[in-house]
Amino acid sequence: MTRQAFLDYCFDTYGTEADYPFDRDFETAVFRHAGSRKWYAIMMRVSRRKFGFDCDEIIDVVNLKLPSELFGSFGAADGVYPAYHMNKVHWISVMLSDAEDDLIDLLVNASYEATRGKMRQKTV
Repeated sequence: MTRQAFLDYCFDTYGTEADYPFDRDFETAVFRHAGSRKWYAIMMRVSRRKFGFDCDEIIDVVNLKLPSELFGSFGAADGVYPAYHMNKVHWISVMLSDAEDDLIDLLVNASYEATRGKMRQKTV
């Protein structure tokens, strides 16, 4: 999946646009829930070396939060790694160029749901 395809997917599926919250960094994009503003994804440009490759190629990586029951279901063969620069207990990194589009869609949906938050009930 390309960077633009990921941007389009988030907009078309959730109506969310990329947010660039870091000063002078116009490549790191955060995707948030409209109401709570909680992150469900962050897209960064990272060297493959950060994931153990002997290569300095810069690639697009998306960090996503997964529910605990999905951890361990995916691995490097799928383009999925322990999270770069995030809590590795709850977050993963997905190399957009290495992972299948269907898998990226599934993982983004899981992250969106995992970060949705709880609905509050109105008391009468």
